[in-house]
Amino acid sequence: MPHAAPLSAATWQAIAQAHRAKAAAWTQPYRARRAAGDMHPSHDFLFIYFRFAPSILENWHPGLGVGIEALEVPQGFSEKHYTHEGNVLALDPSKLDDKTRKRLRWSLQLCNKIQQRPPQFSCFGMHEWAMVYQGGPEGRPRHEGKLPLRLSQAEIDSIVERRPTCCSHFDAFRFFTDSAKPLNKIQPTQEARLDNEQPGCIHTNMDLYKWAAKCMPWIGSDLLWDCFEFAIRCRTIDMRASPYDCSSLGYKAISIETAAGRTEYEHEQRNLTQASQPLRARLIATLENVLEPLHAPVAHYDASKAIDSSLQSSGS
Repeated sequence: MPHAAPLSAATWQAIAQAHRAKAAAWTQPYRARRAAGDMHPSHDFLFIYFRFAPSILENWHPGLGVGIEALEVPQGFSEKHYTHEGNVLALDPSKLDDKTRKRLRWSLQLCNKIQQRPPQFSCFGMHEWAMVYQGGPEGRPRHEGKLPLRLSQAEIDSIVERRPTCCSHFDAFRFFTDSAKPLNKIQPTQEARLDNEQPGCIHTNMDLYKWAAKCMPWIGSDLLWDCFEFAIRCRTIDMRASPYDCSSLGYKAISIETAAGRTEYEHEQRNLTQASQPLRARLIATLENVLEPLHAPVAHYDASKAIDSSLQSSGS
């Protein structure tokens, strides 16, 4: 159990409520679109691609070392993760089962590998183009009926054939058309993820949300939310540099088929890489503390800051 003073019931409930309201600005429109059989090609990507229930983002968790006052175990807090002593509830790493510990250790290993590698900035977002090469899977682009292509199919095919493709991310590469895969400089696999992923990759940086979500509730909702907001930034650049016409989404194209567009893309890619470093470092440090609880420092939770932050609307 944490040694710092626990958050009072009124304090943590206000934080949880503000956090849920902030998350709902993204999750509720997604639920409404899904119920209507519709999809936002950019905003809904993080829910569909990563397949995490919106509730993972909505339900607030304090993180390791922070106790909350509660007479009973509140809804959304499982005794699989928390210990309830007296009127204080807190995450208990001694309850980590072998499967969860293995998942957290693997996530930590991957983040460490990525953080230690030099970034590469030579892909220019060609992965999205390779996904629609020669008509896309089964001859149909992924966003058919939702977003038109901003170039003709012949122009897209010509660019893919002329520009080098060097995607290092397996989950992007696996969506390449079969005819585009041989054009990639490497053939990433799930098994080689630890060897291939690098911090300049937009999909690798977007994945910070993926690994954070897989490590909940142990890492806490503050870090999860920061990774989610960052993933939105990554996805926006991803779509702007794609061969799709995203003007209906309010996105200005990054025309990577031109020299000026490639310069712009690299500038954005470098900015995202720089912004990813402290997030990944936080995730690494948090996972190390969870996996080595005897050496974990007592967490200090700035409740006033958390409430103020939760009340601010997020940008996309």
